[in-house]
Amino acid sequence: MDRRTAARPVSRQLTTQLTLFDSRFIRLGERFVEYRFARSPRRTLRITVDATGLAVAAPLRAPLRAVESFLREKERWILRKLEHWSRVPRPRLLRMESGALLPLRGAEIPLVLREAGRTSVHEDGGELIVRAPGPRRAAQALVRWLKLQALESLTPRAAHFAALLGFPAPRVGITSARGQWGVCVEGGRIRLNWRLVHLREALADYVVAHEVAHLAQMNHSPRFWSLVETLYPAWREAREQLELAGASIPRIVEAS
Repeated sequence: MDRRTAARPVSRQLTTQLTLFDSRFIRLGERFVEYRFARSPRRTLRITVDATGLAVAAPLRAPLRAVESFLREKERWILRKLEHWSRVPRPRLLRMESGALLPLRGAEIPLVLREAGRTSVHEDGGELIVRAPGPRRAAQALVRWLKLQALESLTPRAAHFAALLGFPAPRVGITSARGQWGVCVEGGRIRLNWRLVHLREALADYVVAHEVAHLAQMNHSPRFWSLVETLYPAWREAREQLELAGASIPRIVEAS
């Protein structure tokens, strides 16, 4: 599941591919819009708009004029999304220092850093205690702890949604991909972004339900979205909220 908003359904390949983008410009309405352009061995044209701007992924042999024609067809959608993202707050930096507020399961919890020879992280009395020999080790320990929390909370949710479709519990792994909330691959394995642990559990549930639906439909067809609605009826509202919530997830850095 892409963390960006796509204008056209993606092809059946649902795993992330490494692509190299070139920068181009196109006139849309009264403005020139810069976009990142890349070709890859895909069968469909895809445009996405997120906090970094407009990106276009095209099949290897797609004529550039056809690509730009499609962009002009989607002109109003693109401009509306660019305006939307221009108002979205940028991710803040979360520095590893006592008193910093970490979003956790939709709420904020203050960090308490303590110098120690061995690293550990645990919740205690509404605080998150991080023990480590220094800020760098503290940041690493915190991220490891968050990944474990994500895996422990998301795995049973995947089993729950899979059971609703009559599937056995899928194998769940954790991904750190910045541009992707989750992915379902052939063989029934699901990978979910550990940063979902920052968000409200209801929003994380939408992502899990989305990927579980791919166990039955490895596409984004009407049948697929019908399954998503069966699992998570309020998916449209959740998808919109996910854009905003995801854009504001902080980046964990060492103290300055």
